Parts: sequence; structure tokens; C-alpha cells
Amino acid sequence: MKRAHMASVAALSLAAAFASSAAQAENLTLCWAAWDPANALVELSKDFEKQSGHKMSFEFVPWPNFADRMLNELNSGGKLCDLMIGDSQWIGGSAENGHYVKLNDFFDANGIKMSDFVPATVTGYSEWPKNTPNYWALPAFGDVVGWTYRKDWFERPEIQADFKAKYGRDLVAPQTFAELKDIAQFFQGREIDGKTVYGASIYTERGSEGITMGVMDVLYSFGFKYENPDKPYDMQGFVNSPGAVAGLEFYKSLYDCCVAPGTSNTYMGEGIDAYKSGQVALQMNFAFTWPGFEVDPNVGGGRTGYLVNPAGPGGERFAQLGGQGISVVAYSDKQAAALEYIKWFAQPEVQAKWWSMGGFSCLRAVVEDPAFPTSQPYAQTFLDSMAVVKDFWAEPSYATLLQASQKRFHDYVVAGNGTAQEALDGLIADWTEVFEDDGKM
Repeated sequence: MKRAHMASVAALSLAAAFASSAAQAENLTLCWAAWDPANALVELSKDFEKQSGHKMSFEFVPWPNFADRMLNELNSGGKLCDLMIGDSQWIGGSAENGHYVKLNDFFDANGIKMSDFVPATVTGYSEWPKNTPNYWALPAFGDVVGWTYRKDWFERPEIQADFKAKYGRDLVAPQTFAELKDIAQFFQGREIDGKTVYGASIYTERGSEGITMGVMDVLYSFGFKYENPDKPYDMQGFVNSPGAVAGLEFYKSLYDCCVAPGTSNTYMGEGIDAYKSGQVALQMNFAFTWPGFEVDPNVGGGRTGYLVNPAGPGGERFAQLGGQGISVVAYSDKQAAALEYIKWFAQPEVQAKWWSMGGFSCLRAVVEDPAFPTSQPYAQTFLDSMAVVKDFWAEPSYATLLQASQKRFHDYVVAGNGTAQEALDGLIADWTEVFEDDGKM
């Protein structure tokens, strides 16, 4: 496309300019979601300001509004953002529509190698088309859906005895979804410290992406695939396979049996609140929440355990990818300075500090350091989770694809309309219409 070609040419000229002289002092604006990692990045970026002479400003938008706000900014050619930490699913549309500067030439000119980053994050955050060496972002924040559990409750002798009497096995962190459901049912309605608690917090949010992220996190391990591996966009028998149907039925059964009352529209923030306040024994959420739990007076200090997404009935274990890459916005008038920020951010010492401040580095030199697994109580779980990630469609029409899954999943899981088979058959029909309109089928 013409705009994408122009972005590539711009990257080449910028790379040459950057190699010869530093950009003049600028006031750069970085756009991201409003959450704890963004606050950590503000602190980290003070080092960049001191070293470069540039001034950093930030535009952070709450997650429920993040996609609408920032995609509107990109689609309108707005100049608010010089740097964008955009969601992984945006990469296809942002590349094809010329929103991001292609970074290949800049990476080559500055010795930045994608082989230095965790492979799943390069594919998920940087590449378009997928599995090709065409890079539109630097992996910035690794994230994945996992589980936290009340380790302190699991370790109480009276609770252990009750569980063993009922299930004939020890109460330990679940390794399969069947075990997870048993534990959730066991805790549902139980009284602990004079308070009624519930089994699990899972994603049910309808408005943005919540229930899709939750459902897919389960379906992958039950055998769901987006398409025929040998025939792109051929979804029949893959999206609605018997395993996928069973996985969707399981997710609904977990919602029906084991969540707190009034949790029909919950996502990340509600899960954090439910877990910190002691409402639930198990919580599904992205790994970005884990540093906050470690320092929380109610659930920190060894009270929380961290768990890789459990395995499905056939032993497969996958997890929903989160996280983002950092890109230079093609409409920025300060691209040379923005590229300077990316070069700074890619440095191993900066990435190591990023991890120490609560940012989830994607640099292999950081996460493959022998000291990494013991650097935080959740570090090994993060590593193991990132090794089994899958992601939602990153197609340019991802927003329409996502709207369809949000409706189909919420209607079935929460509203109780129809069957799992009907929901997935309907999803194929919805997605087929999108891809036909895009000329891909």
C-alpha cells in the first residue's frame, strides 16, 4: 500500500539521519493504557530525559476506552502520539494502513536484533505479516493470562483436611482445568475468617475484549484453532471443533458454579479488586497484576501463588497472549527523536531496570539470565506462561472480529442463550462475512 511504502521510506531516511547525528531536543508524547506499568515507565523514562535532553510527556487512557481512543487517533492521522505502545492485535491494521513506521532499516542501522527478544513477543507484537521479518514495533511489555490463588488458604490444615475428605487428593495448585473447577467449587460459598468467599474470578466483560480474552484462554487448551493450519481462513471444524465446544461449555460451567454474585461484566480491574479484597480463592488475570499483589498488605508477602494456565482434557496447555510493542507513529513530526527513545529502551541495562520496576521485559538477556527465575516469586511462572502463548486475530479487521466474539461468547456464557455449538457455528458465520468483505475468502 502507498502509505505503508511511504512509512518504510521514512524509516530508511530517519535511520540514516539518526546514525549521523542525534535528534534536536524535542517534547515527545508516548501513548499507552492507564495502568501500573505505565506509571513505572514514567519513572524509567526519566533516565532517557537526562541522557537525551528530550522531554517526555504521556497520554494514558483507561483500558476499557484505550482501543477506541487510540485507534481513532491513528485512523484520523492525529499528531498527539509520537510513540505508541499499541495492543498486539493492532499490528496488522496499523502496518497496512500506514499508521506505524516500519522499523527494519532502523533496527539494522543501530544493531537491534529481533533474535535478541523472546520469539513469541516478536511474532505477537512486532511482525506483520505474521512469521515474516517485517517489523513495526519493538517488543515492549510481555504479558499473558495466568492465575493467582490464595496460597495461604490452600495451606490451612483444616481446609486441606476438608478438601482431601471430599476429593481424595491434596489441595495444591491445579494443573488441569478439571482440577481448577473442583477447587473453585470447593471454595464457593465457604466461610473463611468470618467472611463468605467464592471460587474464582474470570473474565465476563462485554464492552471491549474481556470475555473473549477469558474464553480463548480456556479454549486453546481444549483444542480450538482459529483456522486450518494448511488453509488460511478455513475455520470449519477448527473454530467449532468438538474440543472447542467442550471448552466453551466448560467456561460457562465455571461461570455458573463458581463466581461471586454480580460478576456478569468483569475484566482486569474487577478481578484485581475481588482478589485483593479476599472475595475469591482463584483469579484469572494478566501477569501485569502480579507485582501489585506482591506488595499488597492483604495478599502479598507469600500469601499468593502464581499459576501457568492449566491444561485441558487432552494435556494441551496454552495461554492467551497479552502485552504490547512500542511503535513510532507515522504522523509524528518528531520521528527521529522517537526512534532515539526506542534505541534507548532496547538497551539491556534499561530492560533489566524495566523488569526491576515492574515492567515485563521481552529481552532474552534479561529473562534468560540465570538469576531471573528467582528474581521475583512470579518470574518462573511468567517464563513458563510465555512459552505457551497464542493470540487473537491480528488482522486489520480485528475490531470487527472481536465484536463478533464478544457478543457470541457473552450471549452464551452469561446470558445463557443457545448452546456452545450454536455460539461457535455463529462465530464462524460472523468471521466468514468479515473475511469475505476483506477479499480474503
